Amino acid sequence: MTRPLKVALLGCGTVGTAVLRLLDEQAADLTARIGRPVEVAGVAVRRPDRHPDVPAHLLTTDAHGLVTRPDVDLVVEVIGGIEPVRSLMLAAFEAGKSVVSANKALLADDGGELHAAAAKAGVDLYYEAAVAGAIPLLRPLRESLAGDQLRRVVGIVNGTTNYILSRMAETGHGFTEALAEATELGYAEADPTADVDGFDAAAKAAILASLAFHTSVTASDVYREGISAVTSTDVARAAEIDCTVKLLAICERVGRVGDGAAGDGDGDGDSVAVRVHPAMIPTAHPLAAVGGAFNAVFVEAEAAGQLMFYGQGAGGEPTASAVLGDLVAVARNRVAGTAGPGVTTYAGLPARPIAETPTRYHVSLDVADKPGVLATVAQEFARHGVSIATVRQDGHGDAATLVIVTHSAPDAALSATVAALREMPAVRGVTSILRVEGLS
Repeated sequence: MTRPLKVALLGCGTVGTAVLRLLDEQAADLTARIGRPVEVAGVAVRRPDRHPDVPAHLLTTDAHGLVTRPDVDLVVEVIGGIEPVRSLMLAAFEAGKSVVSANKALLADDGGELHAAAAKAGVDLYYEAAVAGAIPLLRPLRESLAGDQLRRVVGIVNGTTNYILSRMAETGHGFTEALAEATELGYAEADPTADVDGFDAAAKAAILASLAFHTSVTASDVYREGISAVTSTDVARAAEIDCTVKLLAICERVGRVGDGAAGDGDGDGDSVAVRVHPAMIPTAHPLAAVGGAFNAVFVEAEAAGQLMFYGQGAGGEPTASAVLGDLVAVARNRVAGTAGPGVTTYAGLPARPIAETPTRYHVSLDVADKPGVLATVAQEFARHGVSIATVRQDGHGDAATLVIVTHSAPDAALSATVAALREMPAVRGVTSILRVEGLS
């Protein structure tokens, strides 16, 4: 029982480097917590010459050979992407190795297959670092709340977009200026597409929904909108109604269409609605106060009530902290000769399409400023079953801006309304459409 547990590290970028350093600095504490020493067996990288700080005898370009080595007990994967990582994970499971991963994209696409392979081999697959960085979130969903019924998980899970929207609110700048600032400070990648177009948040939403609702949810089940169309005017108008704009990942267990609010009903006929999009949220809600590059996730459970998880959502050290937390858990299981609790998909709930998902909307229209236009516009909303909550009209010359906030309505009804408005002679343009989330 004194033989060290050997760890294979796949990837040595920002997160991998932090993991390697923490394994060295905290070696004594990790040994005490696990009951066995932990040693790095090797580090798989594409270009060993780019890692002068890593001992040369640990570096290898043969990742498959490393994860299948007989002396390796655990694999830590921080490469990212789909292939070759998927094949490496499957090879590790087949060789009897537990895996710790931070790979949200792979888990959102192929989580079901990977979990099945790990279960068949009797090993662990842990991935706390895949969602919300250092925030302890996935294990509470999978274990601490396993005896409860979760109804809703809503969160800010992308630090880049939250920083951009926060700066737009603080400075009045547009999206382009705020993105340039985020890039200069290192919050945004040179190619920010995955963040600003919502792909990163959608992958995380799929993982959260799968765990929360015991249902297989993939990234393709998630409705996705990014923030590049959000303007400084949108942010200013949100402030006028005591709201702020955030990119939200929203995962809900919902009853049949027409049953009422999310969570109503007895569960028979329920479905899962998962979406990522910018939305106006009340400034009184805790999520509205989450600024900069921080993440936060709000969980609603039947027995536990409302819970909120908040903290650093990205970065080398915060993410490495989550990786090491998983490493300790799977290492303890290895020492005990067991595996931790797996992921269940017994509920098998269908995904509700966005067309059937109701929410409120904030719609801005440029219209001709003449009598009867407001009444005609209101009739078009009513014709498609979209009830208007408030209207504000600002005139400027021979034109006017109508700002309409609706009551809750299905997305399909709002889309049909907007399509009809664009054909009206008196409507010169539909300048903005943003969802409004009460988060109740």
